[in-house]
Amino acid sequence: MAGHSKWSNIKHKKGVNDAKKSKIFTKLAKEITVAARSAGGEPEFNPRLRLAVQNAKGANMPKEAILRAISKASGHDVAAYHEVTYEGCGPHGVAIMVVCMTDKIVRTVANVRAIFTKYGGSLEKSGAIAFLFDYKGVFTIPAADIKGQDDFTLGLIDAGAEALENDVAYAHVICGVEDFGKVQKHLETLAIAPTSAGLKYIPRTLVQVSDAAFLKLIKLIDALKDDDDIQKVYHNINIQPEQETLWE
Repeated sequence: MAGHSKWSNIKHKKGVNDAKKSKIFTKLAKEITVAARSAGGEPEFNPRLRLAVQNAKGANMPKEAILRAISKASGHDVAAYHEVTYEGCGPHGVAIMVVCMTDKIVRTVANVRAIFTKYGGSLEKSGAIAFLFDYKGVFTIPAADIKGQDDFTLGLIDAGAEALENDVAYAHVICGVEDFGKVQKHLETLAIAPTSAGLKYIPRTLVQVSDAAFLKLIKLIDALKDDDDIQKVYHNINIQPEQETLWE
């Protein structure tokens, strides 16, 4: 089972400060509330909610905050959120996919366009950038939870997984969108709880940029991530080891 060569673009950054952690928790809570509103507040009967709660736990979101987000779904004042994806081009030809969850699309698209423009990028038409990415299911699993690598890998193949990459601390399982549920159920039968799981955009090709260009792109990507309506940001930067230290 081959590893994925573009994994650095979807790895989770560690050591976020309290302000960023609060922002992450807010986005996770929104997904939990929307999931609970769509199919009920019982995770065992609601796969989307089960996944949202699992991701929240993986991010160390407090249990009280998770329960509060689920409870909020029963309120009459919960906004009707829509998930929308925008495609943009950053400086130096970097492709960027922006996944949003919003109750006001007009506001969100205006904000996304403004951020791209401010940092030297541009918001593109639908289809202009998406072909540079594959949309896949991705599960991140603590390596310590895997017992018997060969059997684990074979079981994943039978469940529909396409690729498995191991690093020191984690195993990263990639599958087609249509097989996401089967892989999720297989991991549940093994009593393995991923630290994160979901559908993500994985770049087909990578773009290497200079350190100066990388610093500009960091500002754009961080500004996008800081917007309350934006849930996820994906890019095709080929991040070099020495550039990792620039992204604190």
